[in-house]
Amino acid sequence: MAASALASRALQPPPPRRHCSPAPPPRARPATAAARIPRRCARASVRRHAVAADERSAGPAFPEGQNRALSGAVERPEADVVVIGSGLGGLCCAGLLARYGQDVLVLESHDRPGGAAHSFDIKGFNFDSGPSLFSGFQSRGPQANPLAQVLDALGESVPCASYDSWMVYVPEGQFLSRIGPTDFLKDLEAFVGMDAVQEWKKLLDAVIPISAAAMALPPLSIRGDWGVLSTAAGRYAPSLFKSFLEMGPQGALGATKLLRPFSEIVDSLELKNRFVRNWIDLLCFLLAGVKSDGALSAEMILVVRTNGSSLPSASKPSYAMEWYKPGCMLEYPLGGSGAIIDALVRGIEKFGGRLTLRSHVEKILIENGRAVGVKLRSGQVVRAKKAVVSNASMWDTLDLLPPNVVPKSYEDKVKATPQCESFMHLHLGFDEENAREDLGIHHIVVNDWNKGVDGEQNVVLISVPSALGKGLAPPGKHILHAYTPGTEPFSLWEGLDRKSAEYRRLKEERSEVMWKAVELALGPRFSREKCDVKMVGTPLTHKRFLRRNRGTYGPAIKAGEATFPGQATPIPQLFCCGDSTFPGIGVPAVAASGAIVANTLVPVSQHSELLDAVGI
Repeated sequence: MAASALASRALQPPPPRRHCSPAPPPRARPATAAARIPRRCARASVRRHAVAADERSAGPAFPEGQNRALSGAVERPEADVVVIGSGLGGLCCAGLLARYGQDVLVLESHDRPGGAAHSFDIKGFNFDSGPSLFSGFQSRGPQANPLAQVLDALGESVPCASYDSWMVYVPEGQFLSRIGPTDFLKDLEAFVGMDAVQEWKKLLDAVIPISAAAMALPPLSIRGDWGVLSTAAGRYAPSLFKSFLEMGPQGALGATKLLRPFSEIVDSLELKNRFVRNWIDLLCFLLAGVKSDGALSAEMILVVRTNGSSLPSASKPSYAMEWYKPGCMLEYPLGGSGAIIDALVRGIEKFGGRLTLRSHVEKILIENGRAVGVKLRSGQVVRAKKAVVSNASMWDTLDLLPPNVVPKSYEDKVKATPQCESFMHLHLGFDEENAREDLGIHHIVVNDWNKGVDGEQNVVLISVPSALGKGLAPPGKHILHAYTPGTEPFSLWEGLDRKSAEYRRLKEERSEVMWKAVELALGPRFSREKCDVKMVGTPLTHKRFLRRNRGTYGPAIKAGEATFPGQATPIPQLFCCGDSTFPGIGVPAVAASGAIVANTLVPVSQHSELLDAVGI
């Protein structure tokens, strides 16, 4: 399909809607009132039956039995913009660029798109590789999710199931954590005490007045040049001014801390309850990869106001203000995270964009100081007329550049940026009879507060998407993904031969904490021996399949000490998007980063037209 300029018909504002397509009427499930809803039947052709497991495929991008010679061939090796990598950030960037009428080409090393959000099939079990909790898909209003806004701009939708709770296992006990501040306060009173309730109310009273300022500027309005004065500052100045007036002097003073560590707000309120402090650190760590002394207040204020419940995934729902309202629900995309990738790919291709799989970028080409294209491992050169956009991490992007093309100060800064640790993964397929009848989708296990939420082998997150929707597993079966959230040291695994007895021994040893958490969550009916599928992933798996430097979760950048870099680089026409750039780690954040690059590469007039079309 040939890309063309945005037509006036394409820019007509769509009617306001939730981004998830409506699902059939839910059936109540005991304790959580969650829905069991059939997933959509059709899947995009890019979703092949293949496996991202280190013990099976012959190469990191090629499942066993596939022909490597098929890699690296790009039919038309030229585009306005070349995007390296098809993670959520890269796909959102490419989708909007295609929508803007740019000729965009996405080059993906793997045999399927999605990066950390791709899904894979084993024996009819469809597994998520990454994000598992998506707070909501609203695309309108100041709290809207930028991923939903991108999908809206592409005219795509994702069927979803709704639910309202998940299980929490902490040293104080286990309880069903429910959405909404009122229910969460009831949980605090029942399992911790009135002291915790009073402190949580005190925190809510402090953050609610300043939360409006944190929500007043939609992420999709941001661009990386002076045009932001028109698309963001000028367009939303009235709502920003109104929010500051409504919050009053005390709230305005608190708003000055939005870009400071959240611990400063917590400390100023003199919160002492041990559980409340631990809970806040857990929230911060799950969202940003750092505890409250490094998490950005703007992000945490939005989440704490909703209900303060823990968020078991990398999806970073900082835009989940709907949780605070009566009757609010969480949403999970039927078909898993891969269904979101399918929708983005459909949108890209709908507007003339291209995606080429098995196309491993070996080098970014620099001529006369500017990025002009890339060279693939196959030797093929792909030219970029306007820009090259890297969706790789900051460290991996640096490795793609020729020597001495960026200032040494920039190179040193990238190399010195601290990294979050990596992951252990456990993917299971098993019979429904092998688990408790009232099994919910999400579970979080904290073994010991004294070890810290960022302590290795201490926190385990569990997702069972098949508890909500049929079709992700064979009839009568469940899928499960358990993982340690960015706390597994890469140093323990570095240099190990994946075929060695030492590697197998370490996998067995380091996966035990996940097995025990699964046994706790699934109940006495669960048996390891009865699982149809058992796969353990390590930091080496993470590095190998996701092309992540040292298998890292992302930059461990602490608020108050440093900031996430912008999307521009010292090299003209070279941009970056993804979790190594502003706004940071997580699904909404990386979607916003991709949108920022796309917006920057087009005139302000086109950007403004798109904002009108999306209705923000």
